[in-house]
Amino acid sequence: MEAYTGFAQVYDLFMDNVPYAQWSEYLIALLREYGVEDGLVLDLGCGTGKMTRLLARAGYDMIGVDNAPDMLEIALSQETEREHKFDDERMTGLKDILYLCQDMREFELYGTVAAVVSVCDSLNYILEEEELLAVFRLVNNYLDPGGIFIFDMNTLFKYRELLGESTICENRAEGSFIWENFFDEEDQINEYDLTLYIRENDGRYQRFEETHYQKGYEAERVAALLAAAGMEVVASYDAFTRETPRADSQRICFVARERGKQEVRQHQT
Repeated sequence: MEAYTGFAQVYDLFMDNVPYAQWSEYLIALLREYGVEDGLVLDLGCGTGKMTRLLARAGYDMIGVDNAPDMLEIALSQETEREHKFDDERMTGLKDILYLCQDMREFELYGTVAAVVSVCDSLNYILEEEELLAVFRLVNNYLDPGGIFIFDMNTLFKYRELLGESTICENRAEGSFIWENFFDEEDQINEYDLTLYIRENDGRYQRFEETHYQKGYEAERVAALLAAAGMEVVASYDAFTRETPRADSQRICFVARERGKQEVRQHQT
């Protein structure tokens, strides 16, 4: 079943517990620490564009890439709403965001960017190492010399100990969901089976079913794949802190740098 179809309609509703504002402050601080004060930034796996808009508000020229048309439709509708509210002082000076419906495993840009960001475990949706390496190579290809790549990934600890074999439910007036998790230790893939009930304008509820898959990766393997793609890990944190990742970290934030495309050597993967 295709992911992020019915769920797109209520994604922001059920993700309202995610501290996007604080996460954006964290990302902005890291970008500035590594020399990206402004310029063009790519949000890879942008979804409904919440983080994309927050980074645009901070002064970055934003491109959002996602392969879910329904999610991008919501992102674009937010852009339209923003245009109607342009007299709002908080919105003054914001530039248009370019949204592209593309698969991150084969995305294409018109030129290079100062930085690439990817949040909310978007990269865990890449289920094969070869494909994750392909994503990293594309990121490296489109980064300016010395450009920065910041992303977070769920850990194997989270899938094994917290999500796997669990069921999460939530009920609201606008919609309800049942989220069942199954973790395959051999493949290190977590299956999310979602059943959604979304309230329509006439008060009736429409049912949707979706299945999502995410893969857990060891941090050392992620670093090796980044190196093979031509980047180096300059920092990794227990997201979203400045602390060293722990054995029980649920999410790790990686900061990688493009180290010189002309000097990229072959790496044993």
